[in-house]
Amino acid sequence: MKIVDIAAFYAPAGGGVRTYIEQKLLLGPALGHEIVIVAPGDRTRTERRGAAARIEWLASPQLLVDRRYRYFPRHHAVHRLLDREQPDFVEASSPFRTAQIVREWKGAAPRALIMHADPIAAFGYRLLSPVARVETIDRGLNAAWTYFRETSAGFDAVVSASASLSRRLSAHGMKNVVTNPMGIEDSVFTPGLRDEGLRRRLLARCGLPGNATLLLGVGRHSPEKRWPMVIRAAAAAGARDLLGLVLVGDGRDRARLEREIGSNPHIQLVAPISDRRALARLLASADALIHGCDAETFSMVAAEARASGLPLIAPDRGGAADHAEASGGLLFAAGDPADAARAIGDFIRHPRPRAAIRAGATGRARTMGDHFRDLFASYEQLAGYRTRAA
Repeated sequence: MKIVDIAAFYAPAGGGVRTYIEQKLLLGPALGHEIVIVAPGDRTRTERRGAAARIEWLASPQLLVDRRYRYFPRHHAVHRLLDREQPDFVEASSPFRTAQIVREWKGAAPRALIMHADPIAAFGYRLLSPVARVETIDRGLNAAWTYFRETSAGFDAVVSASASLSRRLSAHGMKNVVTNPMGIEDSVFTPGLRDEGLRRRLLARCGLPGNATLLLGVGRHSPEKRWPMVIRAAAAAGARDLLGLVLVGDGRDRARLEREIGSNPHIQLVAPISDRRALARLLASADALIHGCDAETFSMVAAEARASGLPLIAPDRGGAADHAEASGGLLFAAGDPADAARAIGDFIRHPRPRAAIRAGATGRARTMGDHFRDLFASYEQLAGYRTRAA
């Protein structure tokens, strides 16, 4: 099949969407498909990735709120490219303008909306949950849910990466929702990479001895990640127990995190780690992963932590919660630093055996190869159905 992905949030300096699409460009041809990514760029050009994969960049303006990204200013250029490519299947990688562009295209190819983001949780729940229950917030955001219901009706499939997100989308009337969990990179993350020397050095960086507990947080410094809440929780738990927290990442909220940490030597910020093997060694060497974000559709870092044998402390909503529940981890009320501190204390006093965490990962960890194999098989079925119907 020729699969064309309209990917507004693919950018050279991007985050999770970029990582996902890079895997698609690599694994799609290996599974026998031609992959074409259409992304907004600084100029119109073609970037080839082997014989059966390429990126078609379309000249587009920068987003004012984040200049790492650009946006498609008009649908005409994208539609002309789709008309030229004549794909067997079309994907939209964003539920907003990209979804409308793909939905309005007049071609006959079936199409899927990939829910790489959970905007209701990322904005609505995060901003309003301190003053209202989730059910009340959903009622107040009925216009947004109406938009998603109407948009989903224009797609043959709405692909969700977690069962909990699929249940929410279906409960609010979105059509054709299917669950296809993502996965980790094959053979990269494993408990066998645990390095006690690295663990002791990180604790020493936090001004703590080797018998302290080492918590690890990984992710960009942005509001939806809720790192200030995690920092407050760790500081409160650290007042009772020997606890170090290392946060790996960077982003526009870094100055806020530094202010939140203040002079606390037991909480340290570490630059992002691009070397996947080095990140895998770090994950395997900590005592637990703590996660603050309750708006992720899958939570790749939680999946990588599970594969590394690392216990999880996660909010009770979002993709990380699914991983924590499946592996015997600890949950806390989303956005609540006091309850997160309680969960950290519970872990310190009753640590999860690492071997049991690994066993809880249902045997072999699901890989991105598994994800794309299942995804493309479902596309073949949809395209075959359309062909027979025609």
